[in-house]
Amino acid sequence: MLALILVFAPLSLLSIGGGASLLAEIEHQSVTVHAWTTQREFADLFAISRAAPGPGTMLSTLIGWKIAGLAGALTATIALYLPSSLIVYAAARLWGRWRGSVWHSAVERGLAPIAAGLILAGGIAVLRVSPGGPAVWLTAIIAATLILCRPLVNPLLLFCAGGALFGLAKALGLW
Repeated sequence: MLALILVFAPLSLLSIGGGASLLAEIEHQSVTVHAWTTQREFADLFAISRAAPGPGTMLSTLIGWKIAGLAGALTATIALYLPSSLIVYAAARLWGRWRGSVWHSAVERGLAPIAAGLILAGGIAVLRVSPGGPAVWLTAIIAATLILCRPLVNPLLLFCAGGALFGLAKALGLW
């Protein structure tokens, strides 16, 4: 349980840009450092966390569950959500007071590329452990390009299109 806290509590404080920014480090800690999961198990747990309702960072709950059942799931979830929630609550109370100031805008502009880089690293980590090979990478590149070129496209449509494409490939024996 202590290992779960020592992994997920610090990650809670690094989640600039949301939970997706943590995926690369969660994968590294779960697969490489602690060997809690194999690459395939991590990819499966990631897929389940994305398919289930709720935030994608429920991946931590699934990892905790795999390691220590209900107690592990609760420990990992609390360790990931509580520290950042307390800091966000305190910061939000102060942040509004400084809206419009020069440093307020500078901090927001400065954190945007950091968040984007962390999210990109998380996406690459998931693609690396995915069993789909080059087809998954190509699909991700096409989806990212579409979102960048047409930002109003609903990502759910791309998600469904990718699922349908891989379902068809599987049905035809191509994958």
